[in-house]
Amino acid sequence: MRELGTLEFTSHWRLFAWMSKSMELDCRRSQQTRSLSQCPQEQETNRRRKSTSDMASSSISSIIPIVLFPLVLSCLICPARSSESDGSSRPDNQTLLAGRELQKLRKIREHLKKMNKDAVKTIQSLDGDLIDCVPADQQPTFDHPQLRGQKPMELPERPKGHEEGGMIETSFQLWHLSGEECPEGTIPIRRIREEDMLRASSVRRFGRKGIRSVRRDFTSSDHEHAVGYVSGDQYYGAKASINVWAPKVTKPYEFSLSQVWVISGSFGNDLNTIEAGWQVSPELYGDSHPRFFTYWTTDAYQTTGCYNLLCSGFIQTNSRIAIGAAISPTSSYKGGQFDISLLIWKDPKHGNWWLQFGSGILVGYWPSLLFTHLRDHATMLQFGGETVNSRQDGFHTSTQMGSGHFSGEGFGRASYFRNLQAVDWDNSLVPLSNLKVLADRPNCYDIQGGINNVWGNYFYYGGPGRNVRCP
Repeated sequence: MRELGTLEFTSHWRLFAWMSKSMELDCRRSQQTRSLSQCPQEQETNRRRKSTSDMASSSISSIIPIVLFPLVLSCLICPARSSESDGSSRPDNQTLLAGRELQKLRKIREHLKKMNKDAVKTIQSLDGDLIDCVPADQQPTFDHPQLRGQKPMELPERPKGHEEGGMIETSFQLWHLSGEECPEGTIPIRRIREEDMLRASSVRRFGRKGIRSVRRDFTSSDHEHAVGYVSGDQYYGAKASINVWAPKVTKPYEFSLSQVWVISGSFGNDLNTIEAGWQVSPELYGDSHPRFFTYWTTDAYQTTGCYNLLCSGFIQTNSRIAIGAAISPTSSYKGGQFDISLLIWKDPKHGNWWLQFGSGILVGYWPSLLFTHLRDHATMLQFGGETVNSRQDGFHTSTQMGSGHFSGEGFGRASYFRNLQAVDWDNSLVPLSNLKVLADRPNCYDIQGGINNVWGNYFYYGGPGRNVRCP
């Protein structure tokens, strides 16, 4: 039992005195009401009893404080005991909430143990990332039941007509500025931390896109696109050079990306995609840097697939490129322009889908056994930008696509894709035929295509999101 201070005791005594006085007043009002309703004979009888009643009343009034005081005092002094009694019969909401958070944290730590493999060396990047150098045969993909115990495949057969392209080599990521490299036989993997997973809606959805993440025949409610695409044939790969910017993302659960999609299947639950490009995603990475990424799914983004190396899927073979690491430099408005060249193609010998960066640098591959429709070929190639429009404030997001400027502003101001090509049945790189361009909401983000002798098939795309024509 805690002791009462002088001020606290005085307050409690005043409350007790008020209660006693209130009870006396109630008693008198009750007596007055009864006396008004009595007949003269009853009033005479009552007068005779008055002296006796007054004495009894006086005795009761003096007893009430004596009886009430310890009761009131005990309730005021010991509120904690009463609260504890209530808590035993009804669970406390804060306790339940803390229990759920503890359970979530336990799941996160178990998941991190599976994802973050033992490293032979760790490199600190200037942007705060930790790059772990993990033995290539211990990367996350080899946790897959059908791949366990295997090692990376032999080099693929390159497409005919392939030429050196892109504007840079492998030193295009911030962690390279440390001057350190991963040892031979290892691959660099960006370490996932607790705070990364805590930003996700759930442990299960960590590292996965929303369900509507590819341009369809209808306008989706939250994912918006400005893309060029070809369809109606059998495709065995795609190539493009992608202008890199750092668009503003205004909400934590939105993103802005520019990428290549290799697609097969219907736009129902059996959709297969292979994807690569750059993205700004505060939810996934915790910052606003554009980052090199990969993605895949075999069921329209529902339960299969993930970004980068966040699940069993993509097998990395390169020791210099960290998938998910920040890109540097980036393009600037009316200033220097920077792009990355990406090629995705199906190796005709083993059937795996390989990813090449820049001038012939192999990053790794997606095993064909991951897929259903893409075990054979793709039926659509898509290039362009995608944003998430959450409309949290009741109007269109101000998250930018590309450079954040419309396509009509042209080179140095609007973002671009150039040298768009496809890989045909003969494993040959060929120009795209019948390239179509489409924007979900052209007043928010738009696109304009063209063709010339230097850039081949190309387009400018992007926009600021919310503006006077896009409320």
